[in-house]
Amino acid sequence: MQELSSRRDVSASFIFARLDRLTVWSLPALFIGVIGVGFLFTFFDIFDINVSFIQTCSNIVPGCSPMDANNYLGLPVVINLAGYVVGTLILSPISDRIGRKHMLMITMLLSGLGSLLTAVVNQYGWFVLARGVTGTGIGADLAIVNAYINEVAPRQQRARYTSLIFVMSAVGAFLGIWLGLLLTTPKTPFPLGLPFALASAQFGYGWRIMYLIGGLLALVGVLLRVQLPESPRWLVSQGRLEEANLVVANMEMIAAKHGPLAPVHDLGLAEESQSAMPYSEIFKNSLYVRRTILLMLMWTFSYVTVYAYASGFTTLLSSLKYPPPEAGLIASVGTVGFVLCAIVAAIFGEHLERKLWMPISALLTLIGGFLVASSGANLALAMIGSMVTFFGFNLWIPIAYAWSTEHYPTRARTTGFALVDGIGHLGGGIGILVIAPLIPSLGVMPSFLIINGGLVAGAVLALFGIRTRGKRLEEISP
Repeated sequence: MQELSSRRDVSASFIFARLDRLTVWSLPALFIGVIGVGFLFTFFDIFDINVSFIQTCSNIVPGCSPMDANNYLGLPVVINLAGYVVGTLILSPISDRIGRKHMLMITMLLSGLGSLLTAVVNQYGWFVLARGVTGTGIGADLAIVNAYINEVAPRQQRARYTSLIFVMSAVGAFLGIWLGLLLTTPKTPFPLGLPFALASAQFGYGWRIMYLIGGLLALVGVLLRVQLPESPRWLVSQGRLEEANLVVANMEMIAAKHGPLAPVHDLGLAEESQSAMPYSEIFKNSLYVRRTILLMLMWTFSYVTVYAYASGFTTLLSSLKYPPPEAGLIASVGTVGFVLCAIVAAIFGEHLERKLWMPISALLTLIGGFLVASSGANLALAMIGSMVTFFGFNLWIPIAYAWSTEHYPTRARTTGFALVDGIGHLGGGIGILVIAPLIPSLGVMPSFLIINGGLVAGAVLALFGIRTRGKRLEEISP
């Protein structure tokens, strides 16, 4: 009997059943932060250009003025996004072949090196190239992090833990924008700016300090990730059942400290071991092809809105005649809404089906954009609108991260997320490269309506998607 039990303990379906009965986070609590460092760096990197680029442009583009910065912002953002797409489509699938843990360290190292390179460049062309290198790392990292969380979080709380780790993203965005305001804008009486801001004719290198900080954050992340265990679901997909069994046993020991474990219900839901390249696992299956097309369109339209605000809100406001310090302060206050939305998503993310969060986000973003556009000289109203806008366009993201990874089997989970999120980032390029230069001629209200329209379109598409909340991963994606 003991021999039979031992053999069963290392069967694929039984390992999955043991994972699915866990109702609490079953890795060391510190690992939430270790995984979240990647999110922190990624969003620090996305948002640090928001306020700081006006100073950056004046340093690396001869004669660049605050009003001109919007004309030069598009290319580095688009090349960063292109690097993101390349990284996520080429590097992310490697994690489906060699494992999550090793690639999590490689991608974070590449991201950090790209940020350090950005900190030392002296020419616009080199700045653009360095942004591309950084994007290559963070694109792959984001996909792998989301797949990893999805595979180790409790079945009933996948969106919750993705959202909880997304709080680190909010912290990264907050640091990126507020450090930009402190280090790269001139001292200005409040509320038009920060009276203790540091930028001046003698201190024009604050933007370099920001990218240096980003690089150091990434390198710290590499060192911390050495402690992570490999994903047990990935180990099963590779036929490494003994190793998976050991990881799950350790998770069960941690879970047992919170109370008795539920009985194991082995439903025989086991994936086939990976035998083909990850892209083949998706494109040879019509089910996953349909899912991919829908998600890809959803992310593409939605990222038009996200990146117009995340990377270009300050320069957008400057092009609408806001003084740079005031524009930076309005954008910086908006990150308070980002932090709040991450907390709300972590607490309430499991209360609704995943796809229903997008219409809520789109509505809030429209309200926030309307408040900013109609604020005129009312700075308080502009700040409230900014917080509502940042709350709205970020609220759906961690839940959609969890939802997207749930659409694919373990053997191609990172690859599937990489496809839809990576290609989707091309929408961010459209928002910055095509729409942003039109802002001065469009006017305030039309500009915000056009930018917000991307998220509205994404929300409509999401409603045609599948329901995944609380279901077993192997049931959703066999």
